[in-house]
Amino acid sequence: MAGQKPAGRRSGSTRQAPVRPGSPTARPATASKRQPPAKPKSTGASRPDTARSASAAGTGNGNAKSNSRTTAGGATAVTPNAKAAAVGVTAPTRGPAGKLLSAIWSPFRSMGALPLATLILSLYGLGASIYLTIAHYDTSVSLACSDKGVINCTKVTTSPESIVFGIFPVAVLGLAFYVFMVAVNSPWGWRLDWPAVRWLRLGSVVVGMAFVLYLIYAEVDVIHAICLWCTSVHVATFLMFALLVFYAAFSWDKLTAPGNRRAP
Repeated sequence: MAGQKPAGRRSGSTRQAPVRPGSPTARPATASKRQPPAKPKSTGASRPDTARSASAAGTGNGNAKSNSRTTAGGATAVTPNAKAAAVGVTAPTRGPAGKLLSAIWSPFRSMGALPLATLILSLYGLGASIYLTIAHYDTSVSLACSDKGVINCTKVTTSPESIVFGIFPVAVLGLAFYVFMVAVNSPWGWRLDWPAVRWLRLGSVVVGMAFVLYLIYAEVDVIHAICLWCTSVHVATFLMFALLVFYAAFSWDKLTAPGNRRAP
């Protein structure tokens, strides 16, 4: 029919004109889905503040190389030394005096309570014996003790019983005894595992205690006076005797077993 539009054709009002590629109105297909640019990964090297603080902590103490280390990613990590330097704390240094004191004290750290007690008692007995020996040979030195009544040190130290067999002064015998006891009760003496040393230590203190009993008898029954300095040495000998006998009773296997010399 003349008044009808041919089938399959669309009116010009509904048909869109094709867009040429070179036209200003052309848009790419992915323009509407544009993504924001990716942020760069941050590493320790991109942190100037962290690197600056670590460097300042190291250089403040003059140890920038030893106080900081660089990780695989380039970041600078602060070590404990750098942290201590940042707050002004420095490691303690040992001078010659500290090394000397440490060398002197180190042998005594390995001593037990009982060996240390015997050493202290031996040192006291040695000091008192030296004092009594000086007073025996030097008449200008007077003992700090009473010389009247029952407590009379001068009467005891000048009596005939103060010299054994008329030859050996009791003070000199006590001095020799305590020199030996200091040697065997020292840290090096206790480290010697020789049976001879163990038996000499025990046998000497037994003989010393027997001699102390004789001296007490002489003071009470013969001289009728008491010397305080002599009595203090007697007490030290008795305490050392009790400690060493106690030690031998509970370590009899060590006392009888063969031993060898340990390294100090």
